[in-house]
Amino acid sequence: MLMSDCHRGVGAWNDNFLPNQNLFFAALQEYFRCGYTYIELGDGDELWENRDICQIIQTHSNAFWMMAQFYKDSRFYMLFGNHDKKKKSKKYICGCMKEYYCDSCDTSLELFPDIEITEGLRLWEEQSGMEILLAHGHQGDFINDTMWRLSRFLVRNVWRRLERLGFHDPTSAARNYKKKKKIERRLSEWANSKGILLITGHTHRPVFPEIGEGLYFNDGSCVHPRCITAIEIDNGKITLVKWSVLTRADKSLYVGREVLEGPVELEKYFTGHYH
Repeated sequence: MLMSDCHRGVGAWNDNFLPNQNLFFAALQEYFRCGYTYIELGDGDELWENRDICQIIQTHSNAFWMMAQFYKDSRFYMLFGNHDKKKKSKKYICGCMKEYYCDSCDTSLELFPDIEITEGLRLWEEQSGMEILLAHGHQGDFINDTMWRLSRFLVRNVWRRLERLGFHDPTSAARNYKKKKKIERRLSEWANSKGILLITGHTHRPVFPEIGEGLYFNDGSCVHPRCITAIEIDNGKITLVKWSVLTRADKSLYVGREVLEGPVELEKYFTGHYH
């Protein structure tokens, strides 16, 4: 199960994860119960607007507790994106993500001891034997990759203040439609030229191509209005889903999963690509 772009914050007005935190927790509970492995494709934590990940962990301790259960069960991988590129540093990870303080237990609990947070992961689908590459997706975005320190400075010192007045950050791929399409085109062209199925986040826009249309997928984000999206890979098939608050016939509310696209056999994308 792949998710990205949670942008977990410190619970302030600009914490975009806050409205969907219960959806995220409920979804992870269900995926854990069903035996899934959780792979977070970058920008899990908002470390451009916030400097202290310990405060983020404390604010969203229930989400981190759930992720820690996956990690203890060897079913958790975390990639870094442009907004949490500080996780690239092993020193930073060891200092901040080894353990956390649990208020309810009044003690420190293990979080991700000895975790290695990478820029990408390579998977091989057992039935077809083809390669799947996982990355955040900022690698196709010059201003948020090569110039990420400048972008971080502008977000922290300029755009965060202007956002309160209604302005949007023009460097953000999630809020700039033309920029979003340009990045997606680059990533799609690269995946097609290499014959590698590529799954990313970064643009916040789910992408699920028809067979023969390409090999680039996007899992969306966890900060959509009123829902979060994810990509599931299960038994040789790929599916795009969303989790949201739904209503039963008796008008009671619950967190439910809905299929947006798929499931489609992965092998069909590879055979369709080379057809």
